[in-house]
Amino acid sequence: MKKLKNILKLMRIKHYLKNGLIFLPLIFNSQLFEIKPLLMTFYGFISFCLISSAVYVINDIKDVEKDRMHKIKKNRPIASGAISIKEAILLFIVLTISSLCINIFIIKEFSSILLISLYLILNIMYSLGLKNIPIIDVVILVSGFVIRVIYGASITSIEISKWLYLTVMSGSFFMGFGKRRNEIIKQGNDSRAVLKYYTKDYLDKFMYACLVLTLMFYSLWSVDTSTTAKFGENMIYTIPLVMIIFMKYCLDIEGNSYGDPVDVITSDKILMCMVGILAISMYILIYVR
Repeated sequence: MKKLKNILKLMRIKHYLKNGLIFLPLIFNSQLFEIKPLLMTFYGFISFCLISSAVYVINDIKDVEKDRMHKIKKNRPIASGAISIKEAILLFIVLTISSLCINIFIIKEFSSILLISLYLILNIMYSLGLKNIPIIDVVILVSGFVIRVIYGASITSIEISKWLYLTVMSGSFFMGFGKRRNEIIKQGNDSRAVLKYYTKDYLDKFMYACLVLTLMFYSLWSVDTSTTAKFGENMIYTIPLVMIIFMKYCLDIEGNSYGDPVDVITSDKILMCMVGILAISMYILIYVR
């Protein structure tokens, strides 16, 4: 039982929340309750959960020696010795093959296989050294979020608005720069090799520039003719709520946080309630109006 708990800890189950982005194309195309696309998206979600866990495993294998010297990361399953390197490699292989099999034999979309493979390759390259190159490290983190949305659209053959793509991309840059910013503040520039190239002021500028772009792109999507044709003109009223959510998020990362998006959201009940209210509002505007 303890071994299973360590395996699940190694797989970063909590971070599966990020894979919810795969459902965005389905939701914003008013197909959430259509069986076939919903099933495809569900299978895609499972596949991405498996491959993202495989990425975490390979990253922990690569960083095991550094993690053992870190005051927090030393408690990770591989670094602490709860799971051996051989066991971790076997887990990585099982997770990767399982994810690819779902795409090959169930989803059966060539584009989905390419996107899953691209995600895996980019993240392995990240673990092997690209994470030590400034800007490139954040670009790869951002690409993971964008790939999730493209993947969700590809497995359901749904076209998604360019404004939503840009919203996800700029929002991901905001969170990525915010994560690096808080790593510098909480742990210092020596905690991660790439941090020596960054300063808090630099990251502040680009983080908030990306926040402005995120709100701008979301606003453009809400008033775009294709959006109003699908959902009416009331989507514009969600803009203030989105702004308030980002204001609360910014307040949280200014506090006692390392800036990881999942940790920030799940550790703040008020922020989670705000996100829930936005989700309910979106549901009403898309499916009930």
